[in-house]
Amino acid sequence: MQRRQWLQRATLGLLPLALSSQSAWAQSWPTRPIRLVVPFPPGGLIDNMARLIGPRLSQELGQPVVIDNKPGAGGNLGAGEAARASADGYTLLMASPPLTINPALYKKLPYQPEQIAPLGLLGRVPNVLLVNPASGIQSVADLSARIKARPGQLNYASNGQGTSLHLSAELYKSKNGLFITHIPYRGAAAAITALMANEVDMMFDNLPSALGQIQAGRLKALAVTTPQRSSVLPQVPTMAEAGIAGYQVSAWFGLAAPAGMPAAVQARIEQALERIAKQPEVMAALQKQGAEPSWLDSKGLAGFMQADTAQWKTVADYARISLD
Repeated sequence: MQRRQWLQRATLGLLPLALSSQSAWAQSWPTRPIRLVVPFPPGGLIDNMARLIGPRLSQELGQPVVIDNKPGAGGNLGAGEAARASADGYTLLMASPPLTINPALYKKLPYQPEQIAPLGLLGRVPNVLLVNPASGIQSVADLSARIKARPGQLNYASNGQGTSLHLSAELYKSKNGLFITHIPYRGAAAAITALMANEVDMMFDNLPSALGQIQAGRLKALAVTTPQRSSVLPQVPTMAEAGIAGYQVSAWFGLAAPAGMPAAVQARIEQALERIAKQPEVMAALQKQGAEPSWLDSKGLAGFMQADTAQWKTVADYARISLD
């Protein structure tokens, strides 16, 4: 009995020392470069966002932030590498839609979703519903009516099976009971080319990717997929305004990290991210690329991701999509 009491007292006596040591370590963090894993190749939307945020995060934290592109397996490769890294604040992950889409599409992932901790949402990029101007379709209602009048005869393009653009179309189908055939292409550029050549009838694309063709009149935008209209296409309604109630999709981006990071380190990163997200030059740069600044803290991003995952699970089940 005395030995047990002695051990309890000794343990309690060591606890403040452990907490003090962890606090001191967190206060000195970071002491070396931080790696920011981007689960896509250089040059894409998420990579561009990482290169916008990285230097500013470096200024905030006082250490270099090194972009580490780890593309492959629809974003799973980079996410898995980040999830397996030490939760010491020296590995961060550029968070984006595959974190919420892939759990609905893959029975086996190279990581468990709970191994990744959200840190903050920085912005959202609308997808946009597109048709060829020569089609004569003027609205989402026109498009839905044409599909219903010719079930199974129309088709839509995407940049590949299981992508945000593919699932955006499947969500549209599911909310309207539409029968339209999917034609996946190798990349959004090939899909856009097919739409402009009248080889397909419609598609969803990220707004920054399609903006030039829309402004040139080579594509017609029927609606954006975010809850609010886009500041770069204010005349284009949202899907909800166009009559598709509850429709909400975005190519969102933010930061995450391996779960289990010390609370003090996480708080420093969150505070730095919030300051970056609210910098006028960052907000202007995001809007110039067709993104909408949308700051959410770690709790807000966690709730957003949970709802997004549930939506894509429903869509994947409806469309019977599985990638393994």
